[in-house]
Amino acid sequence: MEGKFSIRNILGRARPVSPADRSVLPDGLSRYKDKITTPENALSMIKSGDRIFLGTGCATPRTLALALENLDKVLDDVQIYHFLVQGAIPMHAGALQTRFFHKAFFVDNDMREIIKQGKGDYIPISIAHVPHLVKKGVFAADAALIQVTMPDKHGFVSLGVSADVTHSFIQQARTVIAELNPNMPRTCGDTYLSMDKIDKAVVVDEPVLEYMYPPIDDAVAEHIARNVARLIDNGSTLQVGLGRIPNEMLRYIDGRRDLGIHSDVICDSIVDLIERGIITGQAKSIHRGQIVTSYCLGTQRLYDLIDNNPLFAFHPIEYVCDPAVISKNNKMVSVTQAQAVDLMGQVCSDQFGGEFYGGVSAKLDFMRGAANSPGGKPIICLASTTENGKESRIRHLLREGEGVTIPRSDVHYVITEYGTAYLFGKSIREKALALIEIAHPSFRAELLDEARRMGYVREGQDLKCKIGDTHPCRYPDQEERDYTLKNGSNVVIRPSRASDVRGLQEIFYQLPPEDVYTRFFSGLKSLSVSQAEHLCNVDYDKEMAFVVTHGERENEKIIGSSFYVVDPSNNMADVAYMILHEWQGLGLGTMLQHRMAKFAQSKGVKGFTADILVGNPTMLKLAQKCGKMTTKIVEDAYEVEMLFD
Repeated sequence: MEGKFSIRNILGRARPVSPADRSVLPDGLSRYKDKITTPENALSMIKSGDRIFLGTGCATPRTLALALENLDKVLDDVQIYHFLVQGAIPMHAGALQTRFFHKAFFVDNDMREIIKQGKGDYIPISIAHVPHLVKKGVFAADAALIQVTMPDKHGFVSLGVSADVTHSFIQQARTVIAELNPNMPRTCGDTYLSMDKIDKAVVVDEPVLEYMYPPIDDAVAEHIARNVARLIDNGSTLQVGLGRIPNEMLRYIDGRRDLGIHSDVICDSIVDLIERGIITGQAKSIHRGQIVTSYCLGTQRLYDLIDNNPLFAFHPIEYVCDPAVISKNNKMVSVTQAQAVDLMGQVCSDQFGGEFYGGVSAKLDFMRGAANSPGGKPIICLASTTENGKESRIRHLLREGEGVTIPRSDVHYVITEYGTAYLFGKSIREKALALIEIAHPSFRAELLDEARRMGYVREGQDLKCKIGDTHPCRYPDQEERDYTLKNGSNVVIRPSRASDVRGLQEIFYQLPPEDVYTRFFSGLKSLSVSQAEHLCNVDYDKEMAFVVTHGERENEKIIGSSFYVVDPSNNMADVAYMILHEWQGLGLGTMLQHRMAKFAQSKGVKGFTADILVGNPTMLKLAQKCGKMTTKIVEDAYEVEMLFD
């Protein structure tokens, strides 16, 4: 074997059945003795010019891949198609090397190196569309190399941990060569294949490849994961795409009930949730009580759980990722990790810095499926900067070498460690401002300058929270609260954002003249953008504002607001409120004051001050609830001071 290639030893070398062993085949295999052979004999029909498919992920047929590289014959112009593979590209003298040209639907670290060597290429296509092109002959395969279970007594094997595109390539391939592995879990669903369809087989007794996302120990990823988890309601059905952050999110959904899974891929992160009764699938509108997927990347713990378990239904990728099927799930939540987003909302998820990372996968299919699901939420998540903090991943424009994976017209939620932006149906100005607000504070001024230059925000647009030199300039999402009012209505009280300007203007224009007078001490006829911005564009430190919203987050309506600004001379905060007339008398003022007081106290503020018209006893009564109150009448108004207890 001197000078031959060898696959990296991930979990140990495979042990194929040798010719001498064929007379003592494992129980149940003697009927297939004409099919079972050595890897070299199985691959002997491969010839120059052939196109070969390799099975996916943890079902990568590593023994066959190694044997193919070592095959002692001339094999010119052979192309190998694959999705996400493990150990398919061998090492030689410490470097990746292959005899063949690889065409991949997904770019991992190995494939990225092969592309740099000029021995591979990336096909940027939704993985859900690949089966259609296989059937049309665009991705025709002369041979499909796969790894499956041992046959059952009826002569059927299971595709095990990977149905995905493997299912379609098998149907069209001229020759199917399989590794029969007794350690491969037998999965339920549309994964069964008759031994009659397999032309040659190699018995390989080796552990199934294992994969686990490395634990996340940085605060940035944890904060993003928590922000994503906040959007998941009881009874939601989840798709958790490839990526550390989407899978990390599952750690923070304690307290949810009857979650379901309809996902292209599943990983170990779901196992704990199943065991704790959080994932039950009982609220699903299709495949009720089942976890629907197409492939899995996991460890033996997951493999033991899926083995012969009807809780799991593995289906071909074109079914699982069909937007029409996805949208039949009520409250469908799709979580996708991105590399970069620009101020128009265009998302790049498979390139960064001119290099390919990952793939298109089924991101857009799940985004659109979730968008059309009743109560669905399509979510994009990303860190606000690169790991070294030197580049913003929110850009004024995507750069050269950063292709659009998800167009701006399909983007709904974008989440970073600095908050959540909802973009669907918003104008360019609204999108740009919302995204700048969740960018890293160190880059917000630069992004604002570029946005003004391109006309993406109004000329005078500014952000109070943009530098973060003197305090953590982060949207305080931990201050969000759900309330039920006296009339049974559900509302959310949350910190304001600069992008709430239009919502505050709408409140103002619905106020009766007497409410305008008691709030502004004048017969104000209009509330300009700059005036409204003063009430919501705050630094979350010396200035603070809350808004009350009613309705779904995607179409929330602001029905009330509060605002304070600290006087540095006495460390007292001047406070004001504005509530729609039809929502008054339901306790909103008390709730807003309580939230404001709690936040102010956490910042060391001594108390509140306010000017209240003599003819406004309701506000005076509210002030009395805040703390030790003193009043002084000046002309037709009380000057009120409220010291916190």
